[in-house]
Amino acid sequence: MPAPSIPIQINALQALCRQVFGFRLAMIALGAPFALARAGGQFGGWLVGAAVVFSFVGSYAMLRDWEKLGPLLIKYRSLMGVDLLFGSVLLLTASPDSALGYATACTPLLAGLLYGWRGAGIFTSIQILLLVAAYTAWAQRMGSPASTLLISGFCVAAGVIGVTLRNLMFRFGAATQALSEANARLAVTDAVEGERARLAREMHDSVAKTLHGVAMAADSLAGSVDRMDPLTLRHQAGMVARAARRAASESREILSDLRRQADYDTATGGVAVGDELAARLTDFGRRTGITTAFRPLGDASSLTVPHAVARHLLTIATEAMENSHRHARATHVTLEIGLDEGALRISVLDNGSGLPVGICLENLRKTGHFGLVGMVERAAGIGARIRIGRGRSAGGTEVRLELPVTALTFASVP
Repeated sequence: MPAPSIPIQINALQALCRQVFGFRLAMIALGAPFALARAGGQFGGWLVGAAVVFSFVGSYAMLRDWEKLGPLLIKYRSLMGVDLLFGSVLLLTASPDSALGYATACTPLLAGLLYGWRGAGIFTSIQILLLVAAYTAWAQRMGSPASTLLISGFCVAAGVIGVTLRNLMFRFGAATQALSEANARLAVTDAVEGERARLAREMHDSVAKTLHGVAMAADSLAGSVDRMDPLTLRHQAGMVARAARRAASESREILSDLRRQADYDTATGGVAVGDELAARLTDFGRRTGITTAFRPLGDASSLTVPHAVARHLLTIATEAMENSHRHARATHVTLEIGLDEGALRISVLDNGSGLPVGICLENLRKTGHFGLVGMVERAAGIGARIRIGRGRSAGGTEVRLELPVTALTFASVP
């Protein structure tokens, strides 16, 4: 099974890896005094002290900032080797029967979680060899190899457990991702079908009924034209003409909506949403006088989505821009669009006053402020994820919308 990308690995294994580093940190704190007490000579004291500092600080840094340092440990396996080297100095100095002996099981467990069977096998083998070397050095004082054999068994079991947990998490993550993509496809399909149903309702409720009324009026006029005086005849004919013009107007409105959809379509089918957002951002800046910036992430002009979905995306982004002007009193608005980790991402960032403290959707509904509520509902309607919160800089607000690309890969609807 192919390994997921590094960010997915970090998110899936973050909690377990932190627990392992927390246990390792405790074992180092307990075993360090033994290692320092048994260090011989000035050079040995400096070497063991450096190993204690590196191992302790490294474990604490991983426990505290796994999001930043975890990708480096996953990408560069040599870092695990360097950590193993310093750990071996402590193990050889403190002996395998100290707390540092139990800390050795953390290395195979981490290797299994992060690198799979091959990494777990390599680091487990190296760790067992180091345990054998440490036992050999302390054989006269330890007497029986039982504790060393027990810890070696722990190392093998830890490596197997790490790989097993890794595979289970990846399978669960793949199933969750597939379910999310399936839900997004269904939501997009529902949006397209909803657009069709809306046009069908408008045809039925407006044009069809109006034309039916025109036909009935014309039939009545034709049947009674010989018995009507000219004034009444003129009045009836005027009613038929007005009804016909109303039907023509309603037809033009529906055709204009369909024409807008056809104009948006590209060779792959859909709306060039990047170009449309850039145009709306330019118009927003011209109307409000707010400084704007458009940042396409990659080739944003090639991104196309179905018309019914694009209508929701454009409405959400437009509403976010208008909120920056009306409520946040922003002086600068930035719009970003592009592909990020298999999702179409649209972000609207401003430098305004930010969201009120304690804001929630339920309170917004009760007070009649439906702008943010509508944005969330529109996003849910097309299977997208939306985040409305603090911007990346101090203050301000960011509205981030993410829609899985796999939800947009179906064939265009005829």
